[in-house]
Amino acid sequence: MASKKLTQLGRKVALPRSPNETTIETFPNRNPDRDYTIRFDCPEFTSLCPITGQPDFGHIVIEYVPDRRCIESKSLKLYLGSFRNEGSFAEALTNRIRDDLSAACKPRRMTVTADFTPRGGIGLRVVATYPN
Repeated sequence: MASKKLTQLGRKVALPRSPNETTIETFPNRNPDRDYTIRFDCPEFTSLCPITGQPDFGHIVIEYVPDRRCIESKSLKLYLGSFRNEGSFAEALTNRIRDDLSAACKPRRMTVTADFTPRGGIGLRVVATYPN
């Protein structure tokens, strides 16, 4: 059974201190012969401004069409939560999420959309797609 290979699901796992310390787990797609969309909606994303160290708050939406592998949601939650201690500009972290997730599951298509809370009256949206 595929779930036996999942190391985080159903277990108490501490939030990693950095995305570099995470493992994005996947499991076999039971319907690899058809296109369908999986959407993860993460409205409480937090990262740090790399200049000021102040928190940046965002809403991350990940939509992808899986091929052979699907992303396991608890490992995704831990991965995204690990950005709370990570200093990174919104553009860079959105592209990193796209790169890390597409490397983990090799989807047919993926779009990562990051909407950040306005600072100084200016909101920021970054959209990164796979493939390019």
